Amino acid sequence: MKYFCNPININYRYQFNADPRRGGELQICREAADPSMILFQGRYYIFASMTLGVWVSDDLVTWENRRLPDDLPLYDYAPDVRVIGEYVYFCASAREHNCDRWRTKDILNGPYERIEGSFPFWDPNLFLDDDGHVYFYWGCSNETPIWGVELAPETMQPIGEKIALVKGHPCEIGFERVGEDNSTLPASPEIVEAKYQAFVKAQGVPEAYIPADVKPLIRGMFSDKPYIEGTWMDKHEGRYYLQYAAPGTQYNTYSDGVYVGEGPLGPFRLAENNPYSYKPGGFLPGAGHGSTMRDMEGRFWHTATMRISINHDFERRVGIWPAGFDEDGELFCNQRYGDWPMALDGEPWRDPAWMLLSVGKAATASSFAPGHEPEKAVEENVQTWWRAASNSRDEWLCLDLGKAFIVHAVQINYADDKIDVLCPGEIRPGSQARYIDEAEHVTQWKLEGSLDGENWFVVKDKSNAETDLSHDLIVREEGFIARYLRLSDMAVPFEQNPSVSGLRVFGLGDGEKPALPIFTAERRDDLDMCVRIEEKPDTLGWNILFGASPEKLYHSNMIFHSGETRVGALIKGREYYVRVDAFNENGITAGKCVKL
Repeated sequence: MKYFCNPININYRYQFNADPRRGGELQICREAADPSMILFQGRYYIFASMTLGVWVSDDLVTWENRRLPDDLPLYDYAPDVRVIGEYVYFCASAREHNCDRWRTKDILNGPYERIEGSFPFWDPNLFLDDDGHVYFYWGCSNETPIWGVELAPETMQPIGEKIALVKGHPCEIGFERVGEDNSTLPASPEIVEAKYQAFVKAQGVPEAYIPADVKPLIRGMFSDKPYIEGTWMDKHEGRYYLQYAAPGTQYNTYSDGVYVGEGPLGPFRLAENNPYSYKPGGFLPGAGHGSTMRDMEGRFWHTATMRISINHDFERRVGIWPAGFDEDGELFCNQRYGDWPMALDGEPWRDPAWMLLSVGKAATASSFAPGHEPEKAVEENVQTWWRAASNSRDEWLCLDLGKAFIVHAVQINYADDKIDVLCPGEIRPGSQARYIDEAEHVTQWKLEGSLDGENWFVVKDKSNAETDLSHDLIVREEGFIARYLRLSDMAVPFEQNPSVSGLRVFGLGDGEKPALPIFTAERRDDLDMCVRIEEKPDTLGWNILFGASPEKLYHSNMIFHSGETRVGALIKGREYYVRVDAFNENGITAGKCVKL
């Protein structure tokens, strides 16, 4: 059996961002986002923003990053790829000029044939219908809609006028509201303008010096309107599924919704199952702006953007989850345990093979920087981390599971903590001014296990690795017994002090599963519900599940605290059913389903 764990285990490239919205101050982080995933000639490919390349895999588990030709727009966001006949068509986003397309019969070796574009666009998606007609969708704004138009297959030029297809409705669609946990409704124009003027004044730069294309981006920062973006079209049994992302990539609720139509240009109605891709909780949240693909075995998968957003709003990663269509034609995606190791094979709603063993367990370290204590590495929060006080290879981090467990997988997640180095290349100008680092960095470490904390055995030694995997995964399907796990002999890019956001351990205990969870669920208003969960000493965490019926609890929110949790992703006028499942090291106990 093959296993993987989100985010995708790949070398994420460093970005040196000089964002004009923040005065051009240099911000450094890793980034990959907006994935387009396709199956082409027996291999899988993911084109993601700001990678300078394409990820290729034979099995959806092991990925390799391959460089693409420089004449492609590799510094433009949201690359879109589609297979049409024997070609793969490629394009990306630009507001400043007409966007060209390229096509190739060989993704890795080329050549790429240029097709001249005729208009600018952002967040593109090309779609080939069964009858040979080609359609194009685009849009990324908190002011304008998702657009669609038919294209001539030979020239890729528009046929007719563009049509507005999807607009934001944050007062009726809860998951479109911005803010953490969908907490904020749009601001008035007067408030937006006042905040804009205050921001400009604080920068100490005359407004006349701010580029015209940057001004609406700055105002958009204060509008609290959702970004409606990231389209992807699929067709299933004669119906068209227009997927879109909202409300913003920097929020834990970044998600993909879906509209359904009888034709490729609509009219469209909001699908019953929304949001389709939604992961606000767990270690690494976010599941927006992605694509849906059928693999060689006929199974559906959804890939999307996951959020860190500490060093920069666009500090992001990429995840993959099982997806599909139910008997009523509803598009779904299973993200219940969406950042735990999962088997490649199995039905879409399979439970995880192993349980989380590390959350909240005792952690010690050789040293730590203030505010970055060792227990930060086991909080199940990618936005907090342990940071060693030095970059010496003598630094170590040790986890005590409390007792011996059969361990099957360990995910080691490294964080970046305010990197202070000179940019190694020339910043490319524009509204997203940046330099993408092409250096081949390495991330090195050694992982050991122990039963008593004194006698150690090596689980995996990558202290001489030549790879740069900041979310590395070790799988031992047969398992090994350990109480303690120690991470040592570490070296990370730019000679940083090693920082670990998650030393995450998975396996199976031999005790009892949690008791039946006791909870209440109440709808507060059109868009919000409140779930109150009674604390249980045998429970580590809960999954709040909700959906249109007891059989369709397609949405989930993983939490690690009892008491009250607000869920703000509801849609006005729709009925919901709610269930809370409890989990611990030994398994999952499903709660009773209630009508909201």
